Amino acid sequence: MDRISFNKQKIQFVRNTHMKKISQEAEKIMVERFGKDTIIALSTIENEIPYVRYVDAYYENGAFYIITHALSNKIKHIENNSTVAIAGEWFTAHGKGINLGYWGKIENEMIANKLTKAFAEWINNGHNNFKDQNTIILCVELTDGILFSHGTRYEF
Repeated sequence: MDRISFNKQKIQFVRNTHMKKISQEAEKIMVERFGKDTIIALSTIENEIPYVRYVDAYYENGAFYIITHALSNKIKHIENNSTVAIAGEWFTAHGKGINLGYWGKIENEMIANKLTKAFAEWINNGHNNFKDQNTIILCVELTDGILFSHGTRYEF
């Protein structure tokens, strides 16, 4: 089994064991709303104190993907407690933060290519150093959530 297949199986295992079933209609709304460069609030916990920050994220298949630095406070917090909360446009959820490791790892090639397209407007502005092994991809696998759209509430 190659590394890409292993990484996909690992993420699928987490998704299958943690996330409740999302309806096709809700998934369609999630992709329309968040399947592009989008800003979400990401909350972590450290020493029983919540910390929240805005991050650029991209959504697909029950997870948000974020480019970040391995030595950031958010990753330090997630290493100690992987449970996170997120909020976006008429959407709140809980999830499990998973450090997928270095951006340039072969296992991350597929999602890195999608992030490059989604974040094309700013990805090469100098903010990220993609040669730095500490430039990583954070995956937030959703465990439950509430989505509102045109007066309809979707829970998963």
